[in-house]
Amino acid sequence: MSAGGDGRAAASGGLVDCDVHVAPPTIDRLLPYLDGYWREFLDAAGFVIPDGPAFTYPPGAPTSRRPGLDASAGATLESVRADVLARDGVDLAILTCYYGIETPRNPGFTAALARAVNDWLVAEFLDLEPRLRASLVVPVQHPEVAAAEIDRIGGHPGFVQVLFPARGERPYGHQCHAPIYEAALRQGLAIGLHYGGLSINPTSPTGWHTYHLEDYVGCTHVFQSQLTSIIVEGVFNRFPDLRFVLLESGVSWLPSLFWRLDKEWRGIRREAPWINQAPSITIRERMRATIAPFDAPTTREHLLQIVDQIGSDDFLLYASDYPHNHDDGSGPQLLDCLPADLAGRIRSANARAFYRL
Repeated sequence: MSAGGDGRAAASGGLVDCDVHVAPPTIDRLLPYLDGYWREFLDAAGFVIPDGPAFTYPPGAPTSRRPGLDASAGATLESVRADVLARDGVDLAILTCYYGIETPRNPGFTAALARAVNDWLVAEFLDLEPRLRASLVVPVQHPEVAAAEIDRIGGHPGFVQVLFPARGERPYGHQCHAPIYEAALRQGLAIGLHYGGLSINPTSPTGWHTYHLEDYVGCTHVFQSQLTSIIVEGVFNRFPDLRFVLLESGVSWLPSLFWRLDKEWRGIRREAPWINQAPSITIRERMRATIAPFDAPTTREHLLQIVDQIGSDDFLLYASDYPHNHDDGSGPQLLDCLPADLAGRIRSANARAFYRL
């Protein structure tokens, strides 16, 4: 089974890890992929790293790195081979490089930084390891610039989706994002909506948080708002072939959102007549979600209840969230207590079908 014309490995039934984090260890690693103007810009500004990664994954937080892993985890191909492909027995892994591209305000710099990150992913991971795929990094806050970057490199067979941070300057159902969706469709890419992101907007519906704990817990509300926006503003009506994957989002909140969206749609559907079926059906058809971190009670009864309420054997995808330590073990426990056929779909078949691997 081939994922593309370059002979990339794609075993028919092996484990697919849909969220493996990598990032340049320092800005110096990106210098070869930046032209002279931007290298001089970095030097003059004393730029070290965008605000987003340091805020989303604080280096000293126990959740940011698993015990026993050093600073090279996710920074090199060797670490991914040793810690993910070899240790976890993964046949295919999809790399996530959240680098805070949404935080710098200079549009030229964000374009250059996104280009450098993508070229780094290609040169130092994708072109050297056929078992890897990746998320394309773009400045979502500048849709035309983002679309140009997708068209520049999105045809590389290693890229399978465009990375969107969960927080953005505008809800992702807004029509301003149309150029990105059009470019993603041209290149056959999904949209990966991932935990994190910084913007000019407060980090909660009622203002700014004080602590990282508040922010981390509250990101569930951000995912709920984005899904509601995508459905109600008719993204899938305008782009019926578009696909979304929820990454590091948790899943236990989905059944209640399904119920609330369907209920209110039935009551006030005249406001959005383009929604021609229950929102929960569209979400199950057009979206998927990774199981790490799996934010559900760890008893077998409750795990099965959450899966049953999600209501689709195709919806969940395996992910390790490497090298982060957000998972308490309930994700693997989930797979152990599910029927073998369903567990197998989550481990491999669902991702292969949705990402067209």
